Amino acid sequence: MSKLIDIPAAAEFLKNCRDVHILIHMNPDGDCIGSGYSLQAVLKLLGKRAKVVCMDPIPERFQFLLPEEQEEEFPAGNIISVDCADESRFGTFRETYAGKVELCIDHHISNDGYAHQAYVEPDASSACEVLYKIYRELGVTFNEQIAKCLYTGIATDTGCFKFSCTGADTHLIVSEIMREFPQIRYDLINRKMFDVKTPSRIRAEMLMLSQMEYHLDGKCTMIWETKAICKENHINQKDMEGLTSLPLQPDGVEVGITLREQDDNWYRISLRSTDQVNVSEICAKFGGGGHVRAAGCQMQGTADEIRTTLLNAVAKALA
Repeated sequence: MSKLIDIPAAAEFLKNCRDVHILIHMNPDGDCIGSGYSLQAVLKLLGKRAKVVCMDPIPERFQFLLPEEQEEEFPAGNIISVDCADESRFGTFRETYAGKVELCIDHHISNDGYAHQAYVEPDASSACEVLYKIYRELGVTFNEQIAKCLYTGIATDTGCFKFSCTGADTHLIVSEIMREFPQIRYDLINRKMFDVKTPSRIRAEMLMLSQMEYHLDGKCTMIWETKAICKENHINQKDMEGLTSLPLQPDGVEVGITLREQDDNWYRISLRSTDQVNVSEICAKFGGGGHVRAAGCQMQGTADEIRTTLLNAVAKALA
């Protein structure tokens, strides 16, 4: 179990670390990418070598957050994870790094304490919000890359500041970043993150909305993505990422479920809720976790078995 530390202790660790491997989770999103590459940039300002480690490639739309120079290869002196609630999120790198993470910086309420020590803020909007506070404790002067990373991470994990995780601190932090770097086109970052879509992505959204299932008197909706569906409709599976908010769009829905086929009857499950249900508790029953209003897990079985199991769990939570 992790030794829980405070912001000054986390900052002190960063001052003293060296040759750092920064772990971010598989299927990387804006928050883990912004967290990882902002931390790399901060450590470089402190005169340290640092590299970001992820089992999956960074999506094209986040490439603007990466440093211009190539990643330097070196053995790890210290290992830090950001935005990772448990070691399964390392994916294929789990075998290499399991049990070796010395510091975890996170905001997931389901963090299982896998690191030697951890600073976790479950009420923070994002890992980038948590890291912002640690960077200020360090006293480093931000550059544009750090500002873009932090803004993008916070914006994406709050759904452009509309999710329930968005707090007063979130707005204050973003306003401070924007005042310090008024030249950054935050409107264009928002457009890139939330508005611009490939034709394949548009087809994916139209298809998922047209095939959405309604359950539990309309309080629960479900969408499915299978490899066969993607192939039949000429949809790139990468364009199925980020569709988890679609099931919450119909009026009256409390819980939205998204299922994505992996391999051999394995499915990635994403749960979202609007008000009453703690979906992290539901996902924890199946070996997953996350946040109160946004969580995930993996399940194995037939489509009907998984549908029945999830609907039973949601029905109990609604009751």
